[in-house]
Amino acid sequence: MADDILISTCQCGKVQCQGIGRPMISGVCYCDDCQAGADMVEALDGAAQVRDDDGGSHYLTYRDDRFSCTKGADLLRAYKNRPDAPTDRMVASCCNTAMFLKFSKGHWTSAYARRFEGDAPSVEMRTQMQFRDSDLPLPDDAPNYQTFGVRLFWRLFTSRIAMIFG
Repeated sequence: MADDILISTCQCGKVQCQGIGRPMISGVCYCDDCQAGADMVEALDGAAQVRDDDGGSHYLTYRDDRFSCTKGADLLRAYKNRPDAPTDRMVASCCNTAMFLKFSKGHWTSAYARRFEGDAPSVEMRTQMQFRDSDLPLPDDAPNYQTFGVRLFWRLFTSRIAMIFG
């Protein structure tokens, strides 16, 4: 999958993004920020669902140099949970489809897995389980972390090194 390109598209097809190669991580987040952000963007008129049935948001996280908007970038609008939030949830204004979120202090972009065509890579981890509020059975297909977990930080660190050295 090193040179594969995964395409994500909004509901109406006017906005398209791409991730090049394997994402740094395919993970589900249950943090309070992701839940509040999902509440906000899912409440938009005609918005697509971003969360899984158990309340988690499945992201494919890419290095910034491997993720881009290839069509309709002018239609993307940034939404913040609160004025000082470090993340912008980028929504296709044409059809109110949440496409990705950008952490302003980081070198990565987390795209909503639901927006990708075909099969998204399997979930590798679930994070911030302390905020999960669901009675649905927890899948046992990946490790679950009460916080963000060392594995996630290791991936972010090594991806930054890879970006620096090309």
